[in-house]
Amino acid sequence: MGSKTTARVLTIANQKGGVGKTTTAINLATALAAIGKKVLIIDLDPQGNASTGLGIERKERKISTSDMIRGEATLEQTVIATAVPNLYVSTSTLDLLGIEMEIANDSDRAFKLKKAIEEYNPMSFDYILIDCPPSLNLLTINAMAAAHALLVPLQTEFFALEGLSQLLETMREVQTSVNSELELHGIILTMFDKRNNLASQVESDVREFMGEKVYKTVIPRNVRLSEAPSHGKPAILYDIKCSGSQAYLQLASEIIRKENRIAEAKQL
Repeated sequence: MGSKTTARVLTIANQKGGVGKTTTAINLATALAAIGKKVLIIDLDPQGNASTGLGIERKERKISTSDMIRGEATLEQTVIATAVPNLYVSTSTLDLLGIEMEIANDSDRAFKLKKAIEEYNPMSFDYILIDCPPSLNLLTINAMAAAHALLVPLQTEFFALEGLSQLLETMREVQTSVNSELELHGIILTMFDKRNNLASQVESDVREFMGEKVYKTVIPRNVRLSEAPSHGKPAILYDIKCSGSQAYLQLASEIIRKENRIAEAKQL
């Protein structure tokens, strides 16, 4: 049950927190917007970091993704334009924390987000990026059910492969039960410290295990990437020259090339 929307829906997920999901969502979305694509980020994390990182203050989030999941609002009503041309965000609040309990007994509980996306003039966006909470919960299942493909930021640390295996198993379950068209777009190695031998070993192991599914671009550990959200700006606008921003621009270019290949293959 893949999405019927003409927008490309990419879900950014990892059950571990602090691996760069939101940073990836914000900077990839900004890079896509910069080349003229109309982009929506759906913030599915109760912490609302994607909303904050794009300069949307909490007082502005009058209608949020929790209202949409409940069916009390449309996706369109949750969308706010950001300061970045072509980039919009469906905002999140702490109300999302209790949403799983509210919808747990609904027969369509895994398809709430998919339905909301399909009902909101899908022609208007080229890309929809979904920023997931740091868990494999019902919100993440909704994000996978609604997506064409999955992006996985993976911190180059000791337990990286173990966490990746759990995520890929969940993806396979989603493919079997709710979205047979879901594909793994790729794995993004993040927070890489070249001074750390373990990071290099983890990179080698992940590339051996996953092959071409790992993007060539590696995101370094970089203080400017950490600072940018507190200024309400994507890093590539906050400091385009820093190593983190340059890496995200490279990653965006790599992903766009892959997207172009996918589009060309569909036309054959």
